[in-house]
Amino acid sequence: MRLTKHAHACVTFTDGDRTLLIDPGTFTPNAADLIARADAILVTHEHFDHLDETALRAELAKRPGLTVHTTAEAAATLGDQAFAVSAGDRIEVAGFHVTVHGEDHALIHADIPRVRNVGFLVEDRVFHPGDSYVVPEAAVETLLVPTSGPWTKFGEAADFVRAVRPGRTVQIHELMLSELGRNSAARFLGADGLTGVPLENLAPGASTEV
Repeated sequence: MRLTKHAHACVTFTDGDRTLLIDPGTFTPNAADLIARADAILVTHEHFDHLDETALRAELAKRPGLTVHTTAEAAATLGDQAFAVSAGDRIEVAGFHVTVHGEDHALIHADIPRVRNVGFLVEDRVFHPGDSYVVPEAAVETLLVPTSGPWTKFGEAADFVRAVRPGRTVQIHELMLSELGRNSAARFLGADGLTGVPLENLAPGASTEV
């Protein structure tokens, strides 16, 4: 299975001729193209940097067989081809086995209401947490680690990695960081930092086998 990192929190999984897309948001410049090439789509939560609603609704209208699995709140905005999932669910999408973990977005501030957020474990190997550091109740080989945003903190990210205990980590949700910031994240959260696990920094469009 191949993981391709796109801008911000968006990734695709490919296996043969099957493609699964997660979190095509407005911070991902080629979101519409990725949506057009996906066989199925997962969205962790309703925030615009994870969900380009305009592009997704347009593609759903073109392809009646395309499905989206997401939170109930996000599904309600996308129509009949969107299905609500929650923690504990197990689904098969485009031939990929996916389990759902977590319920809420990480706290930004007490004055900002928290929205629902679900993480997706793909093929019992790769975990995309969305905007949360909730630890899945499952073994994880590859962990996608958010490193920038109004809710993130390196100390909490380090504890997240330590708790999950993955074999490898890949940096996501890093768009708000400069190159220096991304390299700093790799030092703080990497093999010689707080976690003992290398934090890979894939450029948008770069791929790796998982």
